[in-house]
Amino acid sequence: MAVTGRAALVAAVGIVVVLLAPAPGYAVAGWLLVLAAVIAADLLFAGSVRALRLHRSGDDLVRLGQTGTVELVVENPGSRRVRGVLRDAWPPSAGASPRSVRIDVPAGERRKVVVTLAPTRRGDRASQAVTVRSLGPFGLAGRQGSHASPWSVRVLPPFLSRKHLPSRLARLRELEGRHPTMVRGQGTEFDSLREYVVGDDVRSIDWRATARRNDVVVRTWRPERDRRVLIVLDTGRTSAGRVGVSPLPGVTAGWPRLDWSMDAALLLAALASRAGDQVDFLAYDRAVRAWVSGASRTELLSSLVNSMAPIDAELIEADSPGMVSAVLARAKQRCLVVLLTDLNAAALDEGLMPVLPQLSSRHLVLVAAVSDPRVAAMAAARGTAEQVYDAAAAEYTRLERRRITARLRRQGVEVVDASPEDIAPALADAYLALKAAGQL
Repeated sequence: MAVTGRAALVAAVGIVVVLLAPAPGYAVAGWLLVLAAVIAADLLFAGSVRALRLHRSGDDLVRLGQTGTVELVVENPGSRRVRGVLRDAWPPSAGASPRSVRIDVPAGERRKVVVTLAPTRRGDRASQAVTVRSLGPFGLAGRQGSHASPWSVRVLPPFLSRKHLPSRLARLRELEGRHPTMVRGQGTEFDSLREYVVGDDVRSIDWRATARRNDVVVRTWRPERDRRVLIVLDTGRTSAGRVGVSPLPGVTAGWPRLDWSMDAALLLAALASRAGDQVDFLAYDRAVRAWVSGASRTELLSSLVNSMAPIDAELIEADSPGMVSAVLARAKQRCLVVLLTDLNAAALDEGLMPVLPQLSSRHLVLVAAVSDPRVAAMAAARGTAEQVYDAAAAEYTRLERRRITARLRRQGVEVVDASPEDIAPALADAYLALKAAGQL
């Protein structure tokens, strides 16, 4: 049973009637009896909500920043018309609209309600319940009930760094043979022979081919294909911090480091797969949160966004020894391990640094981190005494970040430390540089 605001209005009108009546006691009793009779009539003639049948259809995948629609069909197999209000409950982050709609479903017929979703967070967003209030002919009261009509929509990462992919692919084509790079060393494949020109590395001279010809001949090399790239995403507490400005319209808060790292991982995966390398993905904090391996080039991005979508940062310290063990257990041969984490000096000193030699001795390691632009802004402010203290703290943070970067590089680890908007293209450039230098 549900009583509407109209019933309260009618009861308020009764106050005026009671004040004007010569016998207030009888007037109150009479008015209450009339009101009760009207409410009872509404309950009696209101359509049944228990008999309703609900069916859903629509989108089950939506990219963050875009909208999707879910259709709800309300079928009334009862003998009375159901006229009232329907509320389809979704989590606030699903951005469902409208929140409630008026419905009028005659007996034996059906009506369709369309809900538009504009999610503001990644992950799985499920409908909670559908509540229907069926009103009587006077609109003072009605029947109300909830129905379970499950539907889940997975909100995928937006992959905003896709706009950087064409320019990086152009550079990749230059490396792969349209304009062959003349490099020599471990991690390169023989491409072709050509005549020696001034400036060529004498170590690239092919003496057997030179002996067969009158000219000095050198070998040209191209970056190797079919290498393996393992992207490791740290989902511990340091990835939960919000940095930068959210690139999504209507969202004022910054994006979590985790989302910026995912965006960079997607660009790197797309680039590496186009380069002919095998890309695997591991998300880890104290347990494996996601693992993607062996996906083909056409299925890679789809597999990655689906595995990334439900991942949230865990407010716990990441288990670095466990992470290294998980990597070593999955990567038996030498590969490029890209670790997306934060250059937090305290966390790395106690966690990653002691076990990093186990990883760097067997694999080429690249650490990518998202810096906080607010730290640079605080370091530049000097207007008040409070800002001076803030600037000192910011400078200390930057100094610690540079110190940990230097320690990583001394151990042979490549480091990419960039702002949120630049981390994805910077990581792609670092991969291309390693490719060009023949280190993969």
